[in-house]
Amino acid sequence: MASRLDRYEELSRFLRSRRERMTPKQAGLPESGRRRTPGLRRSEVALLADVGLDWYTYLEQGRHINVSAEVLDRIGEVLQLDESERRHLYYLARKQIPLVVAKQPSKVTTELQRFLDSQNLSPSNVMDAHMNIIAWNEAYCALNGDLAAMSDVERNFIWMTFTSPRFRYVKGEQWEQHARRIVANFHAAYGRHSEDPWWSEQFDALSQVSREFREFWDAHEVLDAIDAPKTLHCPNLGKLNFDLVSFQYLNDSNLTISIHVPHHDGTVEKMQRLLIDYRGRHSEPLESSNQGLSHKS
Repeated sequence: MASRLDRYEELSRFLRSRRERMTPKQAGLPESGRRRTPGLRRSEVALLADVGLDWYTYLEQGRHINVSAEVLDRIGEVLQLDESERRHLYYLARKQIPLVVAKQPSKVTTELQRFLDSQNLSPSNVMDAHMNIIAWNEAYCALNGDLAAMSDVERNFIWMTFTSPRFRYVKGEQWEQHARRIVANFHAAYGRHSEDPWWSEQFDALSQVSREFREFWDAHEVLDAIDAPKTLHCPNLGKLNFDLVSFQYLNDSNLTISIHVPHHDGTVEKMQRLLIDYRGRHSEPLESSNQGLSHKS
C-alpha cells in the first residue's frame, strides 16, 4: 500500500536539500575550513534569516508549527530560492501561494514578445504587477493607439481607464463595468501590497484626477480576476466582440498576459481591416519587440 505524502515531511526534506546546496560563500559568510556536512549549518540559516535556532530546527524537522509569510520570505532569500521554489515553500508551510512582490523590474523576453506578435488579429499585451503595459502587439495598438508614443503613465492600465478619452470610447457602454472591475482589482492588490508606497501614491493621484475612481473605490469591491467577454467600439467599424483570456506568466508571476480573441461574427474581418489601416498609417511595421523590451516596471 502506498504511503500518504505528508507536506510537513516534504517541507523538512525540501528545506534541508536547499540548505545543503548552499555554500557559505554564496550566503556571504566567511569560509570556516572543512565541514562534516555539505552546505550551510542550521544555525547559519537561522542567523541570516533572523529567526531563533530552535524555531528553525523545528521547521526543518517538519514539526507542525505556524510560520509567517515574512519569515518564509527571509528564509527564501537566505536559501536563494527561485520563483518556483518559493511557491513550493509557501504551499508546504502555509498551503498558499506567496504574494507577488516585484523586487526587480520585470522584463519581457524575446520569446514572450514573439508569442504576442504571433497572436496576429488578437489584441494582446503584457502587464506588470503595477498594471503597467510593458509589451504589446500590432493588433493592440490598432485598437488602442500607438503605445510606443505614449508616456509611462499613459501606458498604465488604471490611468488609461480613467484618463484616456479614446479608451473610454472604445469601451463604450461597458466602460463603467470595466472601470469598476479595474478598481476592484486595484483594491485587492492595494491590500496585498500595503508595504509598497507605489499603491498609496497611485491612489492619491487617481483620486485627484478622477471623481469616478474615488466613487468606485468607496464601494470597497475586491476582485482578483478581470476576465470577461468584451464588446469594444471602433468609429468606422462599429462593435467588435472578443473573449478575454488572461493568465500569469510561469517564468515571472509578476507578469499578466492578456489576449483578446475576436469572435467569428464579423469581428475577425473587422480586425483585419483595422490592422491594415493601422499599418498604412505607419510607414514601417511596428517594431514592438524592441519597444516592449525597453519598458520596465
